[in-house]
Amino acid sequence: MFTGIIEELGTVEALDLLDGDSARLTIRGPKVTADAGHGDSIAVNGCCLTVVEHGDGLFTADVMRESLQRTSLGGLEKGSPVNLERAVQAHARLGGHIVQGHVDGTGTIASRTPGEHWEDVRVATAPEILKYVAEKGSIAIDGVSLTVTDVDDASGTFGVSLIPTTLELTVLGRNQVGDTVNLEVDVIAKYVERLLAGGTK
Repeated sequence: MFTGIIEELGTVEALDLLDGDSARLTIRGPKVTADAGHGDSIAVNGCCLTVVEHGDGLFTADVMRESLQRTSLGGLEKGSPVNLERAVQAHARLGGHIVQGHVDGTGTIASRTPGEHWEDVRVATAPEILKYVAEKGSIAIDGVSLTVTDVDDASGTFGVSLIPTTLELTVLGRNQVGDTVNLEVDVIAKYVERLLAGGTK
């Protein structure tokens, strides 16, 4: 489990596609690898990956077909910046919200409106994801825990506001209009929907 508080902005060293349905991703992240061990979980742009190799500030993880299809990881290339977060420890503060690292799908940066000390960003996504997004609720965008400022069902978009720290220390400060981002909605909403539907479908 993660909290959506990014620890480090890492750099992709290599993305090797294997047989068209999986990949091996190598990332430089000195902070998150300082105490990493084989089998540890590290969220990369919000996607939970398992460390299979590590050393010299690098770690390597396998990316399965499901992750390549649901996330933007397949579009990374050498030199791409990525958000990194280690799994939260039981005694640590939950600074953001409960983030599983199980990306539900992707969205597209629809607009960016700079303010004096922050920036308003709108993200477009599919109806099957947008239905779980609620005003003042939480959402993880590329692994960053954010509060939803509003939802516009007519345009298929929702808004978030980014503070200077988020703009400086995460990939969200570098994303341009049209860029793809990973989205994870609040898991509680999905469980509630399933229970109300009968829970056996």
